[in-house]
Amino acid sequence: MTILKAFMNRHFTPPDCVAADVQRALEEDIRTGDLTALLIDAKQQAHGRIIAREPAILCGQAWFDEAFRQIEPSVQLTWHMAEGDAIEPNQVLVEMSGSARALVTAERTALNFLQLLSGTATTVNTYVKAIAGTTTQVVDSRKTIPGLRLAQKYAVLVGGGVNHRVGLYDGILIKENHIATAGGVTPALEHARAIVSVPDIAARAVAPFIQIEVETLAQLQEALSAGAKMILLDNMSHEQIAQAVKINVEQFARQAILEVSGNVNLDNIRSYAELGVDRISIGGLTKHVRAIDFSMRVNAI
Repeated sequence: MTILKAFMNRHFTPPDCVAADVQRALEEDIRTGDLTALLIDAKQQAHGRIIAREPAILCGQAWFDEAFRQIEPSVQLTWHMAEGDAIEPNQVLVEMSGSARALVTAERTALNFLQLLSGTATTVNTYVKAIAGTTTQVVDSRKTIPGLRLAQKYAVLVGGGVNHRVGLYDGILIKENHIATAGGVTPALEHARAIVSVPDIAARAVAPFIQIEVETLAQLQEALSAGAKMILLDNMSHEQIAQAVKINVEQFARQAILEVSGNVNLDNIRSYAELGVDRISIGGLTKHVRAIDFSMRVNAI
């Protein structure tokens, strides 16, 4: 099963988000029609190819293909690289042949998806490589481009990262504001367990997880004593994180998965991973837009 199919099976139900994403993008771009494409004879056929201009991890083939399919199903596409491949400058990624009008009309939407998702996958892969040899995972967040969360979450997987919750519906993350208004760390955890025990929630194919964010070692101790299985260490110093790992290992037999968040970048991520945490979450994987430089060249045939 491909990464895309596995992701869709877990996180989405029909209609397929690829088709829906592309449909929205094409409607936004074309509206009542591509006026410039009318310069081209309706019967003109053309050949096009996409060329990489920089190193990257290729991601987004399904969205690219769907853009051409929705404009003109008869367009033929031949991929020379596979999803998730590391690509180098000047490599030809894919060739297209068919209606010249269709090629130029679908071009921008198809490239937007391919460039964005390849950018996300490439960024994630850079972080993953930075902590190679450790057991720490690189994790994403809900800080995504509105309307493209599933696409970006998929790109994180292609880049070698791990998905956190997709939305507010598939996991409970108890943050400082929840703790402040729910009566404290222990009451918040108790309330969360009651929520996931409700029959219709407990019966879901993928049970919602419970994670709690702590800002101090005292909160960590309380969360562990209250039975927390997933703990987010928010904006802690290296010294605090090292102590948190020690407490979890020595006093609670590795009871909780420990995740670090806040102030992590490529320069310091390895130093966090080497402290022995299980996961490092980075909002910048998806909230900072990066578009890989791909170009499309079309010739009449």
